[in-house]
Amino acid sequence: MLNGCMTALVTPFENGSLDLRGLDELLEFQISSGVSGVLAVGTTGESPTLTWEEHNLVIKRAAERARGRTLCVAGTGSNNTAETLEGTREAVEHGAGAVLLVDPYYNGPSSLEIRREYVEPVARAFPGMEVIPYVIPGRTGAKLLPQDLAVLARDFKNVTAVKEATGDLDNMRETRRLCGDGFSILSGDDALTVTMMADPDIRAAGVISVMSNIAPQAMAKMVFAAAEGDMDTARAMESALAPLFSLVTVTTEEDSPFGKVSCRARNPLPVKTLMAILGMPGGPCRRPLGKMTAAGVDRVLAAARQVWENNPEILQPAADHFGLDIQNRLYDPAVLEGLSYPSYA
Repeated sequence: MLNGCMTALVTPFENGSLDLRGLDELLEFQISSGVSGVLAVGTTGESPTLTWEEHNLVIKRAAERARGRTLCVAGTGSNNTAETLEGTREAVEHGAGAVLLVDPYYNGPSSLEIRREYVEPVARAFPGMEVIPYVIPGRTGAKLLPQDLAVLARDFKNVTAVKEATGDLDNMRETRRLCGDGFSILSGDDALTVTMMADPDIRAAGVISVMSNIAPQAMAKMVFAAAEGDMDTARAMESALAPLFSLVTVTTEEDSPFGKVSCRARNPLPVKTLMAILGMPGGPCRRPLGKMTAAGVDRVLAAARQVWENNPEILQPAADHFGLDIQNRLYDPAVLEGLSYPSYA
């Protein structure tokens, strides 16, 4: 069974291009920290903005570095089954151990169509590759239902897990009921991971995490504790990591020239902003993602300071690996230059 803490790796950019040196450094940090796997070019890795040539190159680098050390999961999902089949073929050639298929976005197929016209063709074409559906309706406008997931699990030996990011605990319980004990439910929401693992009717096996980009050891410790039934440790780690979990999406109220507006910075913009503050490789996001508001950056900074002041051991591994002076960076105003828009207008 797929389990543990796997990192949904950001894709680092520099001057508009892939930062391959930064990618290698991030991969080494993750793998040496003991994560159960790395997900290359998922949606946290900004897959919609990469060309397929870039996409395949990132997967190749990740698979090569992970080989014999941890699992490499390749994000090969799209809203075009032909592209997904070709991307999965490339992932197989490069030695990835599993592929993640996000529900097709925008064109909005039904659950039946997602199963028959998208996941089934991939699972059938690559029987030796683990295929992980990724259900996140808030991003895609589509949703693979537990009933269709159960059909996939019944009919294909290589569909044994799901990344569950519906935020709906009842949906997760239905998945467990229909798919059985041998099926892995992986959290797609850092903040819900312990709850999902502790719930006897869900029994999640782990997480594909955003914030383990920054704190892989702490995330892995939290997941391991929950898996071992040490809920005191798991909940203590969850509490210590909570300020980081709050940054997956950051919403602020802004003053526009025409009145108040709500501005939402979505993953991976906040985590990349935090990585820039700390000094980790990552670079900016690609358009149409841009920058956070000044108030949003303040939220990121406040959360990072809270973690550093209360639980510095969470950020210390990153400081050690990348040679960072986190104390200085969190309190140096110059570090924040260029990370936010100067004004809403």
